[in-house]
Amino acid sequence: MTDFTATRAMFDLPEGVIYLDGNSLGPLPRGVAARVGQAITDEWGQMLITGWNRAGWIDLPARVGDRIGRLIGAVPGSVTMGDTLSIKVYQALASALELRPERRVILSDTGNFPTDLYMADGLCRTLGPDYALKTVAPEAVEDAIDDSVAVLMITEVDYRTGRKHDMARLIAKAHAAGALVVWDLAHSAGAIPVDVTGADADFAVGCSYKYLNSGPGGPAFIYIAPRLAEQVRPALSGWLGHEAPFAFDLDYRPARGVERMRVGTPPILQLAALDAALDVWEGVDMAALRARSLQLQQIFIDKVEAGCRDLIFASPRDADQRGSQVSFRHKEGYAIIQALIAEGVIGDFRAPDILRFGFTPLYLSPEDVARAAEILCDVMARSRWDRPEFKARAKVT
Repeated sequence: MTDFTATRAMFDLPEGVIYLDGNSLGPLPRGVAARVGQAITDEWGQMLITGWNRAGWIDLPARVGDRIGRLIGAVPGSVTMGDTLSIKVYQALASALELRPERRVILSDTGNFPTDLYMADGLCRTLGPDYALKTVAPEAVEDAIDDSVAVLMITEVDYRTGRKHDMARLIAKAHAAGALVVWDLAHSAGAIPVDVTGADADFAVGCSYKYLNSGPGGPAFIYIAPRLAEQVRPALSGWLGHEAPFAFDLDYRPARGVERMRVGTPPILQLAALDAALDVWEGVDMAALRARSLQLQQIFIDKVEAGCRDLIFASPRDADQRGSQVSFRHKEGYAIIQALIAEGVIGDFRAPDILRFGFTPLYLSPEDVARAAEILCDVMARSRWDRPEFKARAKVT
């Protein structure tokens, strides 16, 4: 049985704040500052360049990758860390397309995170006019899979509404049609149970700064199914993806397995932060986490719908079809969120009208969630959002 009181104690949360935005940026785990300080002072400071060997920096992408692999159902040695999620999307797409040279279509949905679509479109433009990105409504994805599709690129949980795709079902349909699948797990890893091995996933990518709490700009991960890993040719053939980086050969030879998807020098300080943040997950049962997440969501939904009639529920009613977030719509959504933040409840806004709330059992209690809903309803009932300072848009929304 997972003790969520114990995991809550492992986070350094500001006093008086109810944090419902861990689906965008996770809060600071208590062990991170000391671990990063050690990496700076004891390792970088005292070991200097010898830290690559003495402190094991060179192996951090694989070691931390295995720790994330446990949370997504990946076998050891099939996940590595580095770069940004956009880079990992590009790598996975390019490799998948090359494995299906007779096809030219990337299929995705209109609910996908824009950067994934941008990267896919840019890759198609680079490859030439015969390649195309096709998008359909999320509900239409399954029916759009046919023998023209080379790669299905899907974010499992919609960043706006929390709508969740059926991973195993879509993979089975894609494989039956001869297509490969790239999964974006940015809103899945650490949020819901994921089993890339059991679902027979081909590629998966994700960031680490949301539910995995690595801090702003934390490194991304990439998974390749072991059955494909030796066939994949990296489009970004970086020196640390070489079979022997320190041989300094002029010709590229890919490393074994997923290690070939490493590109440049890994961000050691950010990996140290992530490594420490992942300590929170030791002993956490993902099924228990999922059950608590759904409990928290339902408390919030019931209280908000009972007391905030002007907010329109924007997430799936069926809990099995949601990730770990709940969204509502309102034309003044941005101002409402700013007013809520001023009251100590942090959610976030997504254009054009989405109020988005993430539910992370590691540090949120039922009492927190009930209180957050009460404050939101008070903000709405008294129109406390209707002030000029709450309507002035900042650069980051």
